[in-house]
This record gives sequence, C-alpha cells and structure tokens, in this order.
Amino acid sequence: MNNAPHTAETKKRERFFLFSLAGIQFTHILDFMIMMPLGPDFIRELNINTHQFGLLLSSYTFAAAIAGVFATYYIDRFERRQLLLRLYVCFIIATIACGFAPNYHMLFIARACAGAFGGILGSLVQTIVADSIPFERRGKALGTVMAAFSVSTVAGVPLSLYLANNISFLGWRAPFMFIGLISILILFIGYRYIPKISGHLDHVREGSRFRQIYDIVIAHEHARAFVFMGLIMITGFSVIPYIALYLTSNIGVANSYISLIYLCGGIATLMSSRVIGHMADKYGKVRVFRVLAIVSLIPLLVTTNLVPVPLWVVLINSTAFFILISGRMIPAMAIVSQLVEPKIRGTFMSLVGSTQMLASGIASVLAGLIVTITPDGKMEHYNLVGYGAAMCGLLTFWLVGYIHTDTKKA
Repeated sequence: MNNAPHTAETKKRERFFLFSLAGIQFTHILDFMIMMPLGPDFIRELNINTHQFGLLLSSYTFAAAIAGVFATYYIDRFERRQLLLRLYVCFIIATIACGFAPNYHMLFIARACAGAFGGILGSLVQTIVADSIPFERRGKALGTVMAAFSVSTVAGVPLSLYLANNISFLGWRAPFMFIGLISILILFIGYRYIPKISGHLDHVREGSRFRQIYDIVIAHEHARAFVFMGLIMITGFSVIPYIALYLTSNIGVANSYISLIYLCGGIATLMSSRVIGHMADKYGKVRVFRVLAIVSLIPLLVTTNLVPVPLWVVLINSTAFFILISGRMIPAMAIVSQLVEPKIRGTFMSLVGSTQMLASGIASVLAGLIVTITPDGKMEHYNLVGYGAAMCGLLTFWLVGYIHTDTKKA
C-alpha cells in the first residue's frame, strides 16, 4: 500500500484499511473508558470500596505498560497483520470474560488481560500506519485512526450508562458484551481489508534480542522521544482526571452536565482530528505541533484556575481544551513514528506506548498528591497542577526540534 499508485481503488481500500485500524483503536479505548462512569455500579454490585475500584482501573493501565515492554521481544519478528488480528482475538476474549466475571478477583484478572492485549494493540496500530502510509500523508491517516479516542469519549460515558441502566438482567456486564460484539464485526472487516505487512522481516538481525532492545532504549534520539512522549502525557493526564471534580465542587457545575461537557469535547475533537492531521501534512508536523503546544496552554491554565462562571463559558473552554490537548498527539506520533527504521519500528512503538501508559499513571498519582479537598468540599492547589503541566508543555515545544533527524521534512 505504501508504494502503490494512489488511484480511486487504492483510496477506497485505504479508507477501509484505516477504518479497520480505527475500529480496533475505538474498541480497546472504549473498553478502558467505560469503567469510569460505572464506579458506583461496581462498588454496589461487587461489594468493594473505592480503593479496590481504583485498583480495578489501574490494572488495565499498568498491565498495558508491562505488556508493551514484553512485546518488544517479539513484535518485530512477526508479520504485522497476522499478529494484530491474533492479539485482537485475545482482546475480544478477555473483554467478554469481563462480562462473565463472577466476582471482583476474576474481574480484576480479566481487566488486566484486556489491558495487556489492548496496550499492545494501540502501539501496533500506530506501527502499521507508519509502515503502510507515506510520511507526506501520515498525519491525516493518524488523524483518522486517532479519532477513535474522540468517538470513545463521545460514546463511552453515555453508552455505558445507558446499557448498564436499561438492560437490568446484565447491569454492568452489558457494556462488555456490547464491546465484544462490536469487536467481532471489526475483526471481520480487518480480516478483509488489512493487507499483509512484512517488509520489516526482510532485514537480518544479528546478536541477542535483549541487546537489540537495549540499543534501541539507550540511543540518544530514542531516549529524547521517550521523554518527549512522557511529557506530552503528563501535560494532559495531570489535569484531565480531576476536571469533573473541580467543576462540580469549585465552579458549581451540576453532575448532570458533566456528560455534556465530555460529549461536546468529544464531538469537537472528532471533527478536528482529521483537520489537524491535514494541516500537519501541509504545513509541517513540527510547526503544527509547536503551535498546538503553545495554544493548548491557554485552556489548560484557564481550566485549573477557573472561577464560578456561566455554563456556556465552561463549555467553550473545556471544548477548546480537549481539541488542543488531544490534537498535539497527531503530529507528535507522526514525528516519532518516522524516527526509526521499519525493522525496529514495532519494538520502538511498543516502548513508546509503555512510556505513555506509565507517564499517564504517574501524572494522575502526582496530581493526586498535590490537590487537596477542604472540609467544605472544595478542591485546592489545582492551579499548581496546571502550572506544572504548563511547564511540561513548554518543554515539549523545545524538545520536539531535537527528536527528528530532518525537521525541515517534518
């Protein structure tokens, strides 16, 4: 697909190809996101406390990070399509197993398995896009695939609540069953339209696998990329987990409007992702990233320093926040994916994925140590979290110019 003429038939197959990859991204991201609004259901039905529910959430993230590290040993040794589809089958089984879990401990294990396979899938999808789509069109392609996050934001919260509340005999199990059914359909589409990708297998590898991975990790340009991606995640995920709490406790936004805030942000991000990808291809990925990195600091700082204002002001700011914070990832991933040769891209992207998962978890924990809840229910020191996130954002603006071997091309 990378070298084929971009004819009408090629464009059609590429659209279905990208749709398949976006569908895989959508299902594994949605599988993670539906846990958040179902907290009260899990606590009530499984008779667990908030700490146990937090462990249930983190089981997915940390399993994904660990699996990404282990995946570096084999991800570049198999043909991409075959590996992707087999991992996706395992993910589907793990997700459906969540719906059948009889107790908390079995659900914890099933969630960890789903996270392990889902984390590898995320990195592998980005690797396949980089292997298959020419660099000059890669920003738009990544914008299409990464729009899956926006769709998950739009569909995840309301859909999971609707299914859990309206299919009484299944309750919290219904969303997992639904994701399993949707995933089976996407698996069929992917089987038809994802081509064989094996160019990376033509390269001869010498030495031990551990030594190869070690060389990838310690290379200066790779280390800068890991730090770069980690800072991007810290910028967003130190602020995002506490937005709803801050808006309800400090700004006075009613709980019933939180879904509206995420719905508006998700729809806007869905519409803007392809536009940002197109702009990255047209004007240069480094340039577009730097613009987004600076402009995104405005709604970020407003969010963490917001005072009681009308709902429409909150909606405008939060929507801008989601568009710009998520938009940075499109040129960033295009730049990072071009940093390595195809023969090690799978290994490298797995390490990038693990870095993202670990950084997002660390960001949430650090922010949780900074913010405090006063006796009257107000949240304090959120502004300090915002200032720290802004500093990380400024560092990404500076660092992006050092992680690409040809910034003019980017």
